[in-house]
Amino acid sequence: MKMTKLMIGLCMATGFMALANAQIVMRNAISVAENSHAGEAVVTLAREVEKRTNGRIVIKNFFSGSLGGEREVMEAVQLGTQELAHNSTGPVPNFVPETALLDIPFLFRDKAHARAVLDGPIGQELLAKFEPKGFKALAWTENGVRHMTNNKRPVNSPADLKGLKLRTMENPVHVAAYKGLGIVTTPMAFPEVFTALQTGTIDGQENPLSVIMAANFDQVQKHITLTGHVYSPSVFLMNKAVFDKLSKADQQIFLDAAKEGAKANRARVDKDDAMGVAELRKRGMTVVENVDKSKFISMLGPVNAEFEKKFGKANLDRIRNYK
Repeated sequence: MKMTKLMIGLCMATGFMALANAQIVMRNAISVAENSHAGEAVVTLAREVEKRTNGRIVIKNFFSGSLGGEREVMEAVQLGTQELAHNSTGPVPNFVPETALLDIPFLFRDKAHARAVLDGPIGQELLAKFEPKGFKALAWTENGVRHMTNNKRPVNSPADLKGLKLRTMENPVHVAAYKGLGIVTTPMAFPEVFTALQTGTIDGQENPLSVIMAANFDQVQKHITLTGHVYSPSVFLMNKAVFDKLSKADQQIFLDAAKEGAKANRARVDKDDAMGVAELRKRGMTVVENVDKSKFISMLGPVNAEFEKKFGKANLDRIRNYK
């Protein structure tokens, strides 16, 4: 009898230990391929979380839009049917309107300026805006500096954009700005873009070099112009309820792992930017490198005046003048 009780006690203790040490599996998703700047971000995050929790928390990554477009995965994270996502700011303003100002064309001087803004007080204030919407924004990452591609003609000036049917992200700031440049805007989820370019449904699209190469857009696009018109951030998102249920120690692990993911992500963007033009030429694209950006900025004057009314000139100047 005593032996039976002892065995039962041991079994219960073993069961409780197993329960305490049960592995937690979470899902993360990106819209582009694993071999990409976004892939570097999520793979690094998963590796760091697993390492720092001794395998107690495992993140399973899904690539190439296999769980849906960016808006869909954001909705899933907000609802809690998916734990994590790594998104460009394409659909983000539809959930957190205050972030929309980051996508204003020619707002940032360069990548170094943008990174300083996002890593500093302005960026941290914006991350906090996600929380009332059901997200924990872990860290800003990077999509890169956006350039335009198309199948119709080389773009040397804003006049060459008139009438081009370009896919845009599902982002109201982008749509407004590109209409101001004479583009026929076609908001579309990223997983649909390659086929739309292939079939001629749209003439072109705009994205950073990292995305253009990872998505193999050179296979369905002839021309690229280095307009550098928008610095495009990305962000690690987590369902807030899931984050809040973690211990303080585990919460810090996710925050620290996200910072490591951001470092890896930005390093990959820098690498892709350094070799991207030569690589795309090698793949057969014609590249217009020298663009007079002042002409694009001038044409966007009326749109920018509207942005200043909407977001506040002081808020935009705070970003423009940040050092």
